[in-house]
Amino acid sequence: MTSKPFWDAITDTPTSYVREPEGAHPPADFPPYKSTQRRHPKEPLVYLPQSITEITGPALGSDRVAEGDNDLTRQHEGEPIGERIIVSGRVLDTEGKPLRNTLVEIWQANAAGRYRHKRDSWPAPLDPNFSGAGRCLTDDEGRYSFTTIKPGPYPWGNHHNAWRPAHIHFSLLGRAFAQRLVTQMYFPGDPFFAYDPIFNSIRDEDARKRLIADFSVHDTRPNWAQAYTFDIYLRGPGATPFEEAY
Repeated sequence: MTSKPFWDAITDTPTSYVREPEGAHPPADFPPYKSTQRRHPKEPLVYLPQSITEITGPALGSDRVAEGDNDLTRQHEGEPIGERIIVSGRVLDTEGKPLRNTLVEIWQANAAGRYRHKRDSWPAPLDPNFSGAGRCLTDDEGRYSFTTIKPGPYPWGNHHNAWRPAHIHFSLLGRAFAQRLVTQMYFPGDPFFAYDPIFNSIRDEDARKRLIADFSVHDTRPNWAQAYTFDIYLRGPGATPFEEAY
């Protein structure tokens, strides 16, 4: 994993590079999550020096987003099956300042808990009108918004009767690939929280709670869609936990 830069709030230029504090995010090897034992590095990581290369390309701006990319219910001729929801929030820095023009991407299972992926063997129905992926850019206040279908839980074979809680994957790209954050958003009150080793690989209870979206009756659209809010902090003591990338 590369270290992450601090950004000057006025000039939008990097001022220094620092590593995340140890224990702030899920460990690379977490025995209850069995596949981490096979895929995490067995030797200490070698940290490469950062240079201007990390902040000059590739371009991650508006040319990556097409109109309607943030509405996963309108990407096909018909409407997908399931509970329509709106997921929105803000992307914020260490001091709670909004990060504008940040590329936010999501991917998820459909309402039956199945991904549109050739390696998903869970025998739940595929939805021909739901691909399960979207993207958008944050606005000047750091806000993003997606309209989608609430994903279903699914079995995943990690242990006896293992089920993943319903969740949406998030990928955020700041001004460079070295700043990428990958995380998961969960829904309040899910009965599978206590049994899921991925969710519980985050040992700090307060940090785990930061991955659970809030239901918002104020953002819910009458006769249309329920709404959830999920703010994402990229750094600092209230940072959103994210997955290690190698």
